[in-house]
Amino acid sequence: MKHRLERVRALIKRELGVLIQRDLTFAVPLVSIVNVDITPDLKQAHIFVSAIGSDADRKSVLETLERHRSTLQHELSRRVIIKFTPRLNFKMDDSIERGTRLIHIMDDLGLKHQNPEDEEEDDEHDPRHV
Repeated sequence: MKHRLERVRALIKRELGVLIQRDLTFAVPLVSIVNVDITPDLKQAHIFVSAIGSDADRKSVLETLERHRSTLQHELSRRVIIKFTPRLNFKMDDSIERGTRLIHIMDDLGLKHQNPEDEEEDDEHDPRHV
């Protein structure tokens, strides 16, 4: 059963991505579906969306998706044939912003990881290195 849910999630993610790209326009340059989480009874689907832009822009993306939810759900039911077409619940995925913030915090603390190649280059430019 779990393998079936994985296939349904992947199918919904792909088809919704196509529908959103084809049918909707947004104020931000990039909107993508990051993940789809579906309940085992296939009645609810949580669609995690990522968008580049300010908080107001991202809120606008969610509002647009919610406004077109029923149309997207109907089109999805025509493209994906399953017993139940899940109700779509859109949520903003902020994992990219959290990761970026974590990198900036680490940089500020001086914990920036250097590549071994960078260290070798630094040694070559060090006047003490012979």
